[in-house]
Amino acid sequence: DNPRREVHPTRTVGSLAGLELSDRLAEEIARAERHSTRLSCLLLVVENLDAMAREHGFGLREQMLTYITSALTPALRVFDRVGRPPEGDGDLLILLPGAAGPQAEIVARRVLARLRTVKLESGGQRAPLRLSVGLAAWREPSTAEDLFDLAHAAAVRPNGNGNGGGS
Repeated sequence: DNPRREVHPTRTVGSLAGLELSDRLAEEIARAERHSTRLSCLLLVVENLDAMAREHGFGLREQMLTYITSALTPALRVFDRVGRPPEGDGDLLILLPGAAGPQAEIVARRVLARLRTVKLESGGQRAPLRLSVGLAAWREPSTAEDLFDLAHAAAVRPNGNGNGGGS
């Protein structure tokens, strides 16, 4: 069952900023510890965002990240959350409560499919977003920082999932 099917089509996902995202991640970890539930994080790194921002102004970065966040709504479940990590300038972190392994991978695939439809326009040319994606599952006794570090390491592996190899 996909819990997002019962959601009103005008629902939008708000973006959590820095400390708000860290607090929410800490809450989800505490919930996972208390109830022995699963938790994963999906880190999205938009690799060509800096180049576009240099060409068209840094206001574009904020506009694109806001647009990407709203474009993710159909791909996410009602209780998933998107935010901007304190140390990730152009990164988005998606919290996936109750998901690990195959469930988290399904959400990640939906997110990627949705973002493949987003294009950046420059010089009259449209180009797809170049993304690196890192998926990490929480395991006790990991902290919020540990989980973010795992997701970041997964996003920059030299196996085509990062280091310029984006999707």
